[in-house]
Amino acid sequence: MKKKVLITGGSGTVGISFIKEFYERYHFVSYSRNEKKQITLKRNFDDVKLYLGSVENRHELINAFIKIKPDIVIHAAALKHIETGEKQPSQTVKVNILGSLNVIEASRSAGVPVTIGISSDKACGSNNVYGYTKIIMERLFLEADDDKNRFACCRFGNVAGSHGSVIPFWLTLAKENKPLLLTDADMNRFMFSPHDSACLIQKAIDIAEAHHGGFLLIKKMKSINMLELAKQISSNITIVGKRFGENLNETLISVDELPFSREEGKYITIRMQKNLQDNQLSKELNTLYAEKMDLEEINDLIQNVKENLNTTLLTTHAY
Repeated sequence: MKKKVLITGGSGTVGISFIKEFYERYHFVSYSRNEKKQITLKRNFDDVKLYLGSVENRHELINAFIKIKPDIVIHAAALKHIETGEKQPSQTVKVNILGSLNVIEASRSAGVPVTIGISSDKACGSNNVYGYTKIIMERLFLEADDDKNRFACCRFGNVAGSHGSVIPFWLTLAKENKPLLLTDADMNRFMFSPHDSACLIQKAIDIAEAHHGGFLLIKKMKSINMLELAKQISSNITIVGKRFGENLNETLISVDELPFSREEGKYITIRMQKNLQDNQLSKELNTLYAEKMDLEEINDLIQNVKENLNTTLLTTHAY
C-alpha cells in the first residue's frame, strides 16, 4: 500500500520536485496557503490532494494533520529570501520558527511516524535573520525526535531554478537585453538540481524509517562561482554590491560540526552525539574551499533550468 506524504508548502519548488520525482510511489497531500499555486499543482498532478492552510495557524494545522493522517510529513513551508528576513524579521520568525513548532506539535498529535524539515546552508554560521530561523528550526526538530515520532532535517544548498532564484532571474534579464545584476564577483554558492533535492529528502526518509531520526542530512556538493555562472548566460553584467546579511561564501558543514559528522558515500549525517568512528568529515564544507563546478557542469545546470522553465508550474518574476 502506498504511504501518504503531506508536504507543507507543497506547491513550492521543493514540494513540486519531490512530487514529480516520486509521484508513483506515494499518495500526496499539498498543504499550502497559496490557492493559485495549489490549483496549478492539481492541474499537473491530478492525484495530489489539496489542503489550503498556513503553518502559522496552530489549531488549523493540528486538525488538518489529524484528519489527513499522513505517514510522512515534509516541512518545506518557509519564508526563504534573505532580503525578506531583514525587512520583516517578525513575520519570518512567525513562519519559520513558530510554524515549525506548530508542525512538530501537529505531527505528534497525529502520530506521524516520520517528519522531515527542510533547512539551508544559511543556517550554518549565519549573519542574517533567515539563517537564524533555520538553525533554530534544525535544533527544534532534533530535540523533538523520539522513537514514536521521528524527526530529521535536510540541509540544502541553493536549488537551481527555484522560485525567485538567480538563474531564472538572469535568464529573464538576458532575454530582455538587460544587464545581469551580480552583487559581488567573488561570491560562491552551493547549488544542486531539483532532482538531487528530491533524492536528498527521500534518503532522509529512508534513514529515519530504517533506523531513527535526530539527524541532519547533507549532500556533498560542488561550489559554483556566481560570476562564472553569469558569464555563461550573458556578457552584460553589472556588479551592484553585496546586500545586507549576504555572505560571499556559504558553509554546509562548519568546523564545530565536524566531530558530530558521519561521511557515508555522497551523503553526510550530523547527530547530537560525537562520532567516535573513523568516518568523520575531515574539513568544513565551505564554498570557498569546495571543489568548483567546471564550465560544462555550469552549462548543464543552466540547460536543466531552461528545460524545467518550459514546463514549470511556477511563474518567474524579476525582483
